[in-house]
Amino acid sequence: MPESTNDRASLTSRTLPQMKLSDGSTSSMTGPPLPMPHYLTAEGRAIKRFAVEGNAILTGGAGTLALVNARALLEHGLTGLGLFDLDHTHAGPDIQSLKQDFPHAEIVLVQVDVTSATELERAVETAYNALGSIDHLLCFAGVVGCTHALDMTPTEWSRTLNINTTGAFFAAQAVARQMKDQETGGTILFTASISAHRTNFPQPQAAYNASKAALISLKSSLAAEWAVHGIRVNSLSPGYMDTILNAGEGVGEARRVWAERNPMGRMGMPEELTGVVVLLCSAAGSYITGADFVVDGGQTCF
Repeated sequence: MPESTNDRASLTSRTLPQMKLSDGSTSSMTGPPLPMPHYLTAEGRAIKRFAVEGNAILTGGAGTLALVNARALLEHGLTGLGLFDLDHTHAGPDIQSLKQDFPHAEIVLVQVDVTSATELERAVETAYNALGSIDHLLCFAGVVGCTHALDMTPTEWSRTLNINTTGAFFAAQAVARQMKDQETGGTILFTASISAHRTNFPQPQAAYNASKAALISLKSSLAAEWAVHGIRVNSLSPGYMDTILNAGEGVGEARRVWAERNPMGRMGMPEELTGVVVLLCSAAGSYITGADFVVDGGQTCF
């Protein structure tokens, strides 16, 4: 439907909203970090540099990548954990293991559909009430599909973008609002993909590739807007990870191609993502925002 004359005329009289950037002063949310305590030993300084403080929410919290990284964050000092997912049942043993290994950490499970902004707002409120603050958000919720673009249905296209991209935005928005109210700042990490940088091969994944590329742009936009609130926004672009999503005889040929086109000759292990995650959630990453970290064994060299 064509725009009305009145709608078009209003364009010439509108006022654009303006971003507000931080001035970086000590009284701002982006001031320089405090110096290390003088009494710390070299080992103590190393530990403090990569210590993870506060509480984190992980969407897709019952999945392999989320659980592996949750363990790493807890190992580095995270005190509270909110695992958001539609169904936590299949991850029961892994979640119980976290509770046993980190008895002093508060771990809450919240059932939520990330495509619903309303559900996410309630879920963040639930996590906040249980944990006391929200300091980190890691978005691992996502779906993968392999369909030729000519055969893709509107439903499949929309579902992929709604979960992978819109769901990540809804989660980030809900958490950022909480962080702003807390006046404590925080970190947000999107899980993008090497497919955001170049087309996956040999499998056709137009919807998936587009959904991950959108996250790269979204990360930069939010990093620019939210720095004034002390919120750092980054993304992680994993290569092919050896998880259940890439298992089974049906993907055997694709796995061979992925390995042959990788300088390191293999797929990645989920644990190989934890270094970047800990960096970005610790003091060591205090001046990193708007960045994307590719962890792919060199896959994108070609």
